[in-house]
Amino acid sequence: MEPKKKCVLAVDDTPSYLMLLNMILQKQYAVKAVPKGETALKIARQDPAAVDLILLDIMMDGMDGFAVCQELKADPATAQIPVIFISGKEDRAEQEKGLALGAADFLLKPFAAEAVLAAVAKHLPTEPVLHQ
Repeated sequence: MEPKKKCVLAVDDTPSYLMLLNMILQKQYAVKAVPKGETALKIARQDPAAVDLILLDIMMDGMDGFAVCQELKADPATAQIPVIFISGKEDRAEQEKGLALGAADFLLKPFAAEAVLAAVAKHLPTEPVLHQ
């Protein structure tokens, strides 16, 4: 029996980035891709144990990534879910703000598949498969 894949919740209001994240991650992880911060919060709150890590765009219509992260970290049920911010701006103040809000890491767009996989693996190690 194969072990259950860890679930990565990808949140970005740009459809092409959501598709790219899904393509990069789907071999190793179960991926839920959503275009809105509000939707991500709803999913994480409904079943916090089902979301193992969140890749979160900062600049989105409606609720931005900073607000989503702040809400996640303020809720004891979702506070332990690692958040990796994704941004199109290389802005030190933005990175510092994200880390201060509790983000585990920060990726810049456009991102390389290797960078995404390395960041996710760093904060979401997979259990080794034991063969008997």
